[in-house]
Amino acid sequence: MSEKQEMNQPKKNQARDARKVRRIVLWIVLAFIVLVLIGLLTGYFYVRAAMAPMDETDDTPVEVEIPSGATVGGIGEILEEEHLIVNGTFFRYYARFQNATQFQAGIYELDQTMNLDEILETLQEGPDREAYSVSFTIPEGLWIEDIAETIAQETDHDEDDVMNLLESEDYAEDLVDEYDFLTEDILHDDIRYPLEGYLFPAMYEFVEEDTSLEVIVDSMLQRTSEVYDQVVEETGSENDLDPHDVLTLASIVEREAQTAEDRRLIAGVLFNRLEDDMQLEVDPTVAYAQGEHLYMTSLEDIDIDHPFNTYQNSGLPPGPIASPGEDAIRAIFEPEETEYLFFYARVTGEVIYSETFEEHEEIHETYRDEWIEAEEEEESEE
Repeated sequence: MSEKQEMNQPKKNQARDARKVRRIVLWIVLAFIVLVLIGLLTGYFYVRAAMAPMDETDDTPVEVEIPSGATVGGIGEILEEEHLIVNGTFFRYYARFQNATQFQAGIYELDQTMNLDEILETLQEGPDREAYSVSFTIPEGLWIEDIAETIAQETDHDEDDVMNLLESEDYAEDLVDEYDFLTEDILHDDIRYPLEGYLFPAMYEFVEEDTSLEVIVDSMLQRTSEVYDQVVEETGSENDLDPHDVLTLASIVEREAQTAEDRRLIAGVLFNRLEDDMQLEVDPTVAYAQGEHLYMTSLEDIDIDHPFNTYQNSGLPPGPIASPGEDAIRAIFEPEETEYLFFYARVTGEVIYSETFEEHEEIHETYRDEWIEAEEEEESEE
């Protein structure tokens, strides 16, 4: 081999190696593209199958009961068990994608010729209401006495009987053994009613006119359990709070806020105050301690010596002060992170946030007369 050839040999080797690398990279890119295409095609055909009727030739009616307070995930599981859809989890995500979450409880006649969109539409339209003997709605933020009153008004049960059951420690102990999210915390001496905050606000319907109180309460607790688990799953949150603490904070947020944005902001303020070892100082806990709904909270009111008075006691109150809805519970897992330590709610519903006590006091002085005038106007109308 000549000297010139010897000099060119490394260059030839480098070129050969470069071609090999290019071929390897090309094959890797092609393999990746093929895998992506396979994934996209697989996903496409899966979604197509999941949305299509299970059997276009079988129109045999299938009676499906959607229980009161069922979650979207729970409804998906029911439909999958009845072989009306391919997958309950896909149903849940598709329903949320379509913003179709306001399903109505009841008994439906569906069949396997219905596609997913038709099923969603039917569940939102609702069943034949005449099939139900008992129907009532519990709004968010009610005290347990108010819930008992609503149940008594809409059923054949006496209000005293409802309260006796809800106050029963033996009944509460049995429920602690039955439900994982119920703990011994609900049996604490400072708790007024063991199930305060645990009866989920929603519409409840029952076929039987003589539906027992136990069945009614069980439906409400089951709904709370399902919603709580669903929120935990969807938020992927791992905070240090147990369900009792979450519902306690959520109940305060529910009583303080009117919008989803304010719920998350107020949740953030509560966490900031707890982290700074500040008392929560929230008016709804004072009203709960007083045992009456207060239009305004006075200096005399906040002097009450009571475990639920967050002006006098540090940390969380012993338990929930009302029944929070899903959005208030979700706010505890997804609070808005800010530097705010104070908030003030105006008569108009607007909530004003501040970082310092001086700012808060200035806001308080600016808008306090609104509440005084509104209270005087209300008293004059009465």
